[in-house]
Amino acid sequence: MLGDRFEGLHPRLRAYFSAIPSGSSGVGEGLFAAVGTPRRWLRPFIGLLADPDVLFPVWELDVPFSIVNTPALDGGRPAVAAERMFRLAGGSRTMRDLIVATPEGLVDILGARRRFRALFAAEIVDGGLRLESTRVAVRIGSRHVVVPGFVAPRVRLIERFSEADELQHVEVTVSLPVLGKVYEYAGSFRYEPRAGRE
Repeated sequence: MLGDRFEGLHPRLRAYFSAIPSGSSGVGEGLFAAVGTPRRWLRPFIGLLADPDVLFPVWELDVPFSIVNTPALDGGRPAVAAERMFRLAGGSRTMRDLIVATPEGLVDILGARRRFRALFAAEIVDGGLRLESTRVAVRIGSRHVVVPGFVAPRVRLIERFSEADELQHVEVTVSLPVLGKVYEYAGSFRYEPRAGRE
């Protein structure tokens, strides 16, 4: 994914983004300071348009969560399958995605139904990782169709490790042209690789 730039990541992030050995997993526990959107009028649209394991039509603060990363394959290519469990007030919800390194860049395949794909450009900033989507596609029938740029969502992820609190910090935002930020989650967690599956 990052090639020679990988060494520029903080050592704890290098461990997080390294390939997971077969039969092992990476496990984390933490707290999201915020999840969803504070714009009430947007939530019904999120519930209608997004798959139930991609985005959640809520606005909640101080949400406990856990993450489990496991090795996977996508069309024969090595991938990482991630499951993030959000312990929301109305019950736990799980976000699922599959991350694959391709010659074009990092591709995030969202949801168990794999309806949405986002291609990301990666940049290392002060030992942290910044990902910015450059293309988003949605599956229609058997094909993935690229969403035109003038209406495409822009997804940004910032991942860093703080020596001050010994925690990994993540911030994800989804923005739309004209509307600006329409969805977010941000928080911190502890993460460790483990032998065997959770």
